[in-house]
This record gives sequence, C-alpha cells and structure tokens, in this order.
Amino acid sequence: MLHLYYDRHEETPFFGAFRSQGYLSEATIPGFNAEQLAMANLPPLLRTLLITDGTVTKSLEAFFWEPVTVDTILLETVTAARQVNWLEVTPGEEVLLREVQLRGTQSQRIYATAFSVVRLSVLSPEIREALTSGKVGIGVLIRDSGLESYREILDIKADNREFLLTAEKPEAPQAADIVSRTYRIIANHQPAILITENFPITHYAR
Repeated sequence: MLHLYYDRHEETPFFGAFRSQGYLSEATIPGFNAEQLAMANLPPLLRTLLITDGTVTKSLEAFFWEPVTVDTILLETVTAARQVNWLEVTPGEEVLLREVQLRGTQSQRIYATAFSVVRLSVLSPEIREALTSGKVGIGVLIRDSGLESYREILDIKADNREFLLTAEKPEAPQAADIVSRTYRIIANHQPAILITENFPITHYAR
C-alpha cells in the first residue's frame, strides 16, 4: 500500500480547515460512483472520528463501552522506492509499514482498520521499538510516551470495498461502505507517521 502515497503533494482541498474547526457547513467528501457525500449525512460518531485529533481507540471504548484491542495484520520494514512527500521520505529511506485492526473484545466487531507508514529516522529508539512490537495503538503509544505531537488531516473520502466486519471469519471479508481519513502526525517538528484509517459505516449507523 505504500505506493498509494508516492509523489502525492497536496492535501484534499477543504479539509485543512478541520485542523482548527469541527464544523464546516458545506463539507463534502468524494463518495461512491464519483459523487459527493455530505459530511452532515454521516453518523455523528463517525463524523467525529474523522475530524478529531484525539485517540481513536479510547473514543471507541467510551462510546461502545467495551475494551478495544489492537490486532496486528502487517508489520514490515521496507525501503521506499520513490518520494513520500507527505512524510518527507526520500527514495532509499527505510520506513515501517504497520496495518492493524481495532476490534471490540466482547462484540468481536472490527470498528476500524489502520494502515501506517512510519518514518523511523525521526523517532526515538524507545518509540521505534514499541511501534515494531505492534502491541498498542499509535495514539495510545504517543500519549503514554509523552511525545509532543499534533495531527494534520490530509484526506477524507468514502468507498465501497471489502472490509472485515467481524473477527469470527477473518478469511472472508465482506463488502462494506467505508469512510476513511488520512492524516500525518508531526513529532519533533517533522512529519513522522502517515496513517489511513478505515471505518465501516454500518457499525456507526446503529
């Protein structure tokens, strides 16, 4: 999935405003069949998760009132073949690819999946080690480490594709309407982590 970020320069127009505002009356996102989907029509919790700069895992636990665990799907260090401009990664630089799912331990629902590209060179050895272990969410790790950071939303869009709605049958993903956001975490005054989170609308519309 790293290739999806190669050579991208600009954030999606309009969403930079969500860095400082939680309400934009005419906000729309690229939707299904090249149509625009109004943010106002999304379930309130999902709309909140898309623009918040807080910890997603903690928000999910508070709303659905169950523990949410982080299951690691992919954890691999690779060499970038081309530039990843959103992270200021240059060709030949090593990055960590990390894909996880956020699963309710009681309901077994998959509330979200997250794919991350981590620029290892700008993080401390302690944080790099914790990230490569894959045992905790990135937001929780940053909070507990005391690392000063902030998030910049780069892209929000809707799609229809396969998504693992439940952990009971991981070999058989189901088609689902997905809303995703891509943002980067700035740490030590440098882009450090690029994250795309995917949320199945069905879990949030109930």
